[in-house]
Amino acid sequence: MWLSRFRALPRPLRMLVLASFINRAGMFVFPLLAVYLVRSRELSTGEAGVLISVGSTGLLAGSLLSGPVCARAGRRAALVSSLLLNAVGYLGLAVLDGPPWTYAALLFVALVGMGMFAPAANTLIADLAEPEQRPFAYTVSYIANNLGMGVGPLLGGLAAAYSYGLMFAGNIALGLLAALTIRLFVPADTGRDAATVPAPTGARRAELRRDLDVAVLVVVSFCYVAPLIGLEYTLPLAVTEVLASSVAVVGAVYTVNSVVVVGAGLLIEKRIKAYPTRTLLIVAGLLWSAGMAVLVFAFSLPAVLLSTVVWTLGEIIASVVVPTYIADHVEPRRVSGFMALNGFVLSSARLVVPMGLGFVWQAGGHRPVLLLLLLTPVVGVVAFAVLRVRPQARPVPEPAAPATARP
Repeated sequence: MWLSRFRALPRPLRMLVLASFINRAGMFVFPLLAVYLVRSRELSTGEAGVLISVGSTGLLAGSLLSGPVCARAGRRAALVSSLLLNAVGYLGLAVLDGPPWTYAALLFVALVGMGMFAPAANTLIADLAEPEQRPFAYTVSYIANNLGMGVGPLLGGLAAAYSYGLMFAGNIALGLLAALTIRLFVPADTGRDAATVPAPTGARRAELRRDLDVAVLVVVSFCYVAPLIGLEYTLPLAVTEVLASSVAVVGAVYTVNSVVVVGAGLLIEKRIKAYPTRTLLIVAGLLWSAGMAVLVFAFSLPAVLLSTVVWTLGEIIASVVVPTYIADHVEPRRVSGFMALNGFVLSSARLVVPMGLGFVWQAGGHRPVLLLLLLTPVVGVVAFAVLRVRPQARPVPEPAAPATARP
């Protein structure tokens, strides 16, 4: 029973899952930021787009900053700091009335906080969950985040319909509630980054090869992140402009995604341990490819919904397998840095993919964009088929105590 397995997790991890849900459910501002800048701050759509792109570099900075902060100040400090930075940035956006560049600067601060949170949370899970608990812990965390993302835009839209001030206040209040939850229930430092005795030269070389293998796998996982970010950009345009349908269909896509995550996430997690990492990543890529193929060859409203069901299954597998692989194969003192690299891959996709697909769409329409979204996970499947993927780490059993002679 998943509930008994959840209760078996360390209490700080259970509270981290709760805080992650609260934080995601409170993300009112980011999905509606362009609307706020255009309607409330009276910027043009072009100016709003540029400011959001510039400010979004904060996601990259936050992802890179998370590792050093986790290592030097502790996981709790990184998590709380990320939420406070996000609150400060959004507070400035809500109350300050300055030149346009100030909005980009304040958004940068807010998104540095957003970028720090996920790598720090994944590091804490690696610290406190036993190896056999990690796939379940990452799955539960992933489900909590997706549930929050399903609730947040809806609540944010309702708040914005009343006033943008309420939208910002709700985001800040729930972010601070998440910070308070972590501050009260997560230990100050998990003690995983303590100084260690230098390893012999041969052992250091083996560690370097292992770390390089893990780093390459994390970077190649971009092939599964890029389609997700690409769909966030492509689907609203394709549904409204190509299919001439209501934007409500886009909301249905997010609903289907959340339903599949909640309904299939725990079922998939139960079977993950039975298969090697390479097989899981290849299957994830094939599911992504199949979902994108539905859009390429049968683009319609039913195809959009069917595609969402299929690629979400691939998203679930990759989202659980990659952080688990990091936690299982990297020295504890370097886990935070590799989780930061994983966050950096996602953040870089958020900057590069919409811009690139926008140029492609402008030059050739929606079909080349969908084709690129199909080819990207195919490249990932090929890469994971040939890359060195280390076998599942297994705990070394302790030697049995010697039998004592009977008197």
